[in-house]
Amino acid sequence: MQVIAVQHDVAWEDKLANHARVKQLLAGVAIEPGALVVLPEMFATGFSMDVERIADGPDGPTYPFLAQTARELKVFVVAGVVARGADGRGRNEAVVFGPDGREDARYCKLHPFSFSGEAKHYAAGSEIVVFECGGFRVAPFVCYDLRFPEIFRRATRRGAQLFVVIAEWPQERDAHWQALAKARAIENQAYVVAVNRTGRDPKLGYIGHSQIIDPRGEILAAAGEREEVIQADLTLEPLLEYRRRFPALEDMRGEYFL
Repeated sequence: MQVIAVQHDVAWEDKLANHARVKQLLAGVAIEPGALVVLPEMFATGFSMDVERIADGPDGPTYPFLAQTARELKVFVVAGVVARGADGRGRNEAVVFGPDGREDARYCKLHPFSFSGEAKHYAAGSEIVVFECGGFRVAPFVCYDLRFPEIFRRATRRGAQLFVVIAEWPQERDAHWQALAKARAIENQAYVVAVNRTGRDPKLGYIGHSQIIDPRGEILAAAGEREEVIQADLTLEPLLEYRRRFPALEDMRGEYFL
């Protein structure tokens, strides 16, 4: 399965500008039907706490854009969106649209980044999500979730073979971003597609360094610090064979992370 990671400079709270930039970046890529296209966390707005201003719904511009992109390119699209929660706070979500343009899955960030004040404006999710794509079982996560290995273990126990981590991970903790993404791949014997933004918002700078990592921790594709689209072809059988030959996952003791 072809995997495409779009690392772009997010225009602050300007959905239409970000839609146009993503479309422009994808136009320069030879995309195969059935590919998995991944966009960053809050790709259309930036990491804004102004939920009232940026929240999207079926009648907003972002959902139709993602559905149309998936349908026209005949691909799966994973992207970060902001929804409105029942308690009035936002929900920082990863939404998945399939090649038919319909929503296939939706995951809400389990760990709002309290250090930045996100937890005051966004409600935490409550469940791990696994969906089918290109023969893989895929689990999406969002940014700060990467620091909590137990949820990746839970997803692995549910059959996940590929993790998608979408992020707006700041430049000052870049070393953590790269190391943790690789660790999640190695310890779970799974592929990791870690997609970060680049550029600046009113508070922080973002360095990019999106990565596609194989189950042994080898880097299949890596982006630099600027806008860039990276891609790799992922194959399920080598992952399954590696797990058979080195069955470390069979020694997991679930009582320590359930």
